[in-house]
Amino acid sequence: MELTELKELGLTQGQIKVYNAILELGISSLNAIQEKTGLERRGIYDIINKLIEKGMITYTIEKGKRTYQCAHPSRILDKIKNKEKKLDSLKQKVPKIADLFDLSKPDIRAEVFRGKEALKSLHEESLQYKEQYWIGGNSGVEYKVDTDMKNWFAHWNKRRAKKKVMMYDLVDFGTFLEGLKPNDIETHKKEYYKYCQLPKNLRSPMVIFIFGNKVAQMLWMKQPFAFVLDSKEIKDSFMKYFHYFWKDPW
Repeated sequence: MELTELKELGLTQGQIKVYNAILELGISSLNAIQEKTGLERRGIYDIINKLIEKGMITYTIEKGKRTYQCAHPSRILDKIKNKEKKLDSLKQKVPKIADLFDLSKPDIRAEVFRGKEALKSLHEESLQYKEQYWIGGNSGVEYKVDTDMKNWFAHWNKRRAKKKVMMYDLVDFGTFLEGLKPNDIETHKKEYYKYCQLPKNLRSPMVIFIFGNKVAQMLWMKQPFAFVLDSKEIKDSFMKYFHYFWKDPW
């Protein structure tokens, strides 16, 4: 049985392997556990002691030799409930953490997001706002975009529309998002999407993504990268450029 989820309760890979072995073997000797897991004997001793401390396994002594067995699975449920309580307590503190964050942050805050997961988190954050503005979106037509990121973006865009977050998309000339053709106004309305093109001579591999007071300058290459400025003044300045080129389609 695959029990990789136990790492969420603080178990290491070795502890999960030993626990799983004892679970499958039933009452187990050290030799049997070693044969089942292929781990070194000394390492198994340390792991077993940790699992005993966690209440995950118990042991009995017969004729001077120890045998091991798993504790009742209700112990796992107890650990899950305990973690849920701690996470719920942390969740209740998030508003206060946010207040302290807002008080301590400078007037202009700069952040660097590097890699796929970092850019995903940036896009997830944008869904907290009802409107977002894009300048220079090229949809991967001319510039090489990682296939996994392109597929992820398509799913993210569907969730954006489901949350009724309006996307104002000022794209590179001659490009458009897949499934959102330029003149298909009815589909655009359903998808909470508005489309406009930049002049031909303003093509660039960089995409500017604006939401809240953040201005993200992004490169969607094999190693995605974004430089983000958090400032109302800078955001308002970029919005002037946006409105200079924007022509409302409907």
